[in-house]
Amino acid sequence: MAVIKADAYGHGMLRVAKALQDTAPAFAVATIDEALELRNAGINNQLLVLQGATTSAACKVAAANKLTTMVHSPEQVQIVIEAAVSPSVWLKLDSGMHRFGLAPDDFVDARSRLDAAGIDVQVVCTHLACADDLNSDATRQQLKIFNDTTSQLGTPRSIANSAALLARPESHAEWNRPGYMLYGSSPFAVDVEVADKLQAAMTLNSEIIAIRAVPKGESVGYGARWTAARPSIIGTVAIGYADGYPRHARNGTPTLVNGKRAPLVGTVSMDAITIDLSEHDTAAVGDKVELWGSGIAVNEIAAAAGTIGYQLLTGVSPRVPRSYA
Repeated sequence: MAVIKADAYGHGMLRVAKALQDTAPAFAVATIDEALELRNAGINNQLLVLQGATTSAACKVAAANKLTTMVHSPEQVQIVIEAAVSPSVWLKLDSGMHRFGLAPDDFVDARSRLDAAGIDVQVVCTHLACADDLNSDATRQQLKIFNDTTSQLGTPRSIANSAALLARPESHAEWNRPGYMLYGSSPFAVDVEVADKLQAAMTLNSEIIAIRAVPKGESVGYGARWTAARPSIIGTVAIGYADGYPRHARNGTPTLVNGKRAPLVGTVSMDAITIDLSEHDTAAVGDKVELWGSGIAVNEIAAAAGTIGYQLLTGVSPRVPRSYA
């Protein structure tokens, strides 16, 4: 099940769905609105709404559009039963993340109630909180709780997210839910060989729109956050936080100019950043600048900004033109 919520992690939900519709038997989205956008565009694959339905009316919309909804709370169990439209559902167990899901005792009762009401429970599932931390014992504990609760049900299961798919084979089940890895980025903060072989699907590029010489001792950008320690050549690049480039990226965050790294200097502005081109003798106005992608991993940029690559990918703003190969 390919996870394409949040506009396919910023890559374009409809474009990704159309590219994968003959490969992935099902897609996962966060909301009914996302699912309806796919249905209205002619995507006929199974669609799972991860947040589920919160009203009886939403259940009926889901059923009318052949959407599968997640059931993750006692309130949703009641809503689905009262809607009386026989939708198919996934039933979620809270095995330790404590965000969504039914507690083990409630889970067993909910399954019985849904069965009695004729609701088709297609899959039982859970979500792992620490699968990306290979030194954490939390995943083993969650798997034990999940298996202890569901092993006698005889229902297909779903556990693994991207990190678990790549590094925790014991979590693999009948259904698996790759998300971040689909877009070519590692979900790990450390080197993991199989994850490091992924290839970025998104490259964020811009170009140099101005170049100037800055004397030693002069500062660049808002707040004079960076001061030239030597005579420097500074390039201004047409990208800023209004485009989704992280405002908190620190001095030294790399960009790529003509295949060679050039560090960010000065505060990120709404529409521009400044980079040090002192080691780039041939750089010129109009040269392409890679912010992240095939040459610089988005995770590296995220780390320099105190965030995660997921946020950067999903945060590229609508004003950035998209080009699909």
